[in-house]
Amino acid sequence: MPKHGKKYRAATEAVVENGPVEPKDALARVREMAFAGFDETVEAAVRLGVDPRKADQVVRGTVILPAGTGKAMRVLALVQGDKAAEAEEAGADYVGTDYIEKIESGWLDFDVAVATPDLMKDVAKLGRVLGPRGLMPTPKAGTVTMEIGKAVRDAKGGKIEFRVDKTGNVHAPIGKVSFDIDSLAENLDALMNEIVRLKPAASKGRYVRSVTVASTMGPGVSIDDNLYR
Repeated sequence: MPKHGKKYRAATEAVVENGPVEPKDALARVREMAFAGFDETVEAAVRLGVDPRKADQVVRGTVILPAGTGKAMRVLALVQGDKAAEAEEAGADYVGTDYIEKIESGWLDFDVAVATPDLMKDVAKLGRVLGPRGLMPTPKAGTVTMEIGKAVRDAKGGKIEFRVDKTGNVHAPIGKVSFDIDSLAENLDALMNEIVRLKPAASKGRYVRSVTVASTMGPGVSIDDNLYR
């Protein structure tokens, strides 16, 4: 089993955790323990009481983080005609159907892809490439829509997509360690409120079983999950 490095061990020794804490306290500890030489992402890991093998217990959704993600999102708009002008006006980085062929050739220099429904017959063939990377436009995520301008602005403004994995966990970014505590807490609240709102009717027992926040390189800090019942 690999051992943690000196900086990681020093970070965990610097802040003593005595069980789950309030969100702002946890986020403050995460910031204090961040030691990398870059602006680390702060991520929330939420363990849910669901069985993701069952279709009626899959938790999936989107949320706009009020304080943004801290990352400049590169948005690809697979559109044509008037929608191309709408996408460009909204701030899309790449616009047009020529990018379908580019993606087939291995080009993936974007973070979010949006498309109009009429082009999905062409975009669908990119599923094998984009699907495993979480880049495939989908109606559920609001990235297949005729409201292309809104979809581009949402992506640029901090909209993220999340989905429970096969072990029952949701992992989602909530900002950067350079964010102030209030901004991180606001983003965490937005994420947790949406996860709680999406509780499947088929989920029995305790729904939110644990909430942990951590930076890219740092150790995790547990949050009192009783706050999200």
